[in-house]
Amino acid sequence: MARDGAGRGPGGERVAVVGAGLAGCLLAVLLGRRGVPVTVYERRPDPRVAGAERGRSINLAVSARGLAALEQVGLRDHALKRALPMHGRMVHPLGAAPNFQPYSADGERAINSISRAELNRSLLDAAEATPGVTLRFSQRVTGVDAREGVLLLEGADGGTVTEPADVVLAGDGAYSAVRTSLGLDVDADFLEHGYKELTVPARNGDFALDPDALHIWPRGTSMMIALPNLDRSFTCTLFWPKPDFDALDTPERVAAHFAEHYPDVAGLMPDLAADYARNPVGSLVTVRCWPWARYGDGALAALVGDAAHAIVPFFGQGANCAFEDCIEIDRCLDEAGGHWPRALSLYQERRKANTDAIAEMALDNFVEMRDRVSSPVYRARQAATHALERRLAGRYVSRYELVSFSTVPYAEIPARIRRQNRILGAAALTGAAALALAARALRPALRRRGGR
Repeated sequence: MARDGAGRGPGGERVAVVGAGLAGCLLAVLLGRRGVPVTVYERRPDPRVAGAERGRSINLAVSARGLAALEQVGLRDHALKRALPMHGRMVHPLGAAPNFQPYSADGERAINSISRAELNRSLLDAAEATPGVTLRFSQRVTGVDAREGVLLLEGADGGTVTEPADVVLAGDGAYSAVRTSLGLDVDADFLEHGYKELTVPARNGDFALDPDALHIWPRGTSMMIALPNLDRSFTCTLFWPKPDFDALDTPERVAAHFAEHYPDVAGLMPDLAADYARNPVGSLVTVRCWPWARYGDGALAALVGDAAHAIVPFFGQGANCAFEDCIEIDRCLDEAGGHWPRALSLYQERRKANTDAIAEMALDNFVEMRDRVSSPVYRARQAATHALERRLAGRYVSRYELVSFSTVPYAEIPARIRRQNRILGAAALTGAAALALAARALRPALRRRGGR
């Protein structure tokens, strides 16, 4: 596969990363630091010049996994300086006062609200500053021919042009053109819900809502959330069944709907009707694909991030999970001694079960956020969970804690939760049996005492 020539990696490979989003940029930095020359192809103009696409990007909730990855390229502290910590959920039930639900038992741990566009700019800057990394914008990759070892790009005249590549790492999103061209086995499961972004601007120069929380308006089959921004605004995202968006087809209907269903925030959105009309409705998809890598005579191609395993955003783990992919590729290259076929084989084998696990947990968390969080029973259960975490520190850990505040592999979390619950159930039964035995043993003495 490798041929003689300049601008190659240590093994002679010409490496292409498709997509200059979060994962593509992080991966380019990691590879560049290994001494592997990388060319990054991005279909958009440089967002640092042209600005970010509006209305399509859900704010990021970066947590332990993402921060650990950013630490590897020296961006953790920089990201945190531009982030707002959210220590819990502020739940806004309809017809009742908001209630705050901390994420951790001690109330100290937080997930971090970060602008996707701003973090992308920071990673682009880091990639551009890394020796051996070349960024090429307004380059639409339409596929890869692994047999011939070439990338397929859209030419200026609408035709196809080719460029040689020995290793292609596709981070081109949930609707990956590279994945389509490779003919991999893909299952794309779309929710009936879509999403639309709105804005709560700053009010008198300050936050209109509590900035220390991720706000949720649960409405059973739908919801709205809001995350704080550094300019003291909030980015709100509606998650509604798609037909519901179409039903609000006039400014009057938009205003009336929000006054009825989101009364405590409707008055904080002076541009509500205009935002609602202007911003598009996005789709929510879970992508399951296998294999993630295709080995041709001319090139290796592998999928990264959403291209391999897009998930719905309800656990805030999309970017965190994609960052873990990048770290795993870097680790596998170490273990494989830079041998790309072996490294990519290890990578897909290790990550597949983890990404399947977080995909299922994210879907379940949607039901929790839109419905369960407003239930008194749910709140009581969460209080009991936090009490157990405090009493059994390190031995009993909630699912949320394991997902958001640890780097325990996602695939290990469901089994650990089941094991914890079995032990807890056995302990409860043992305790109940002991109490019953003690009560039976005490009955004669109690009867004697009663007789005196």
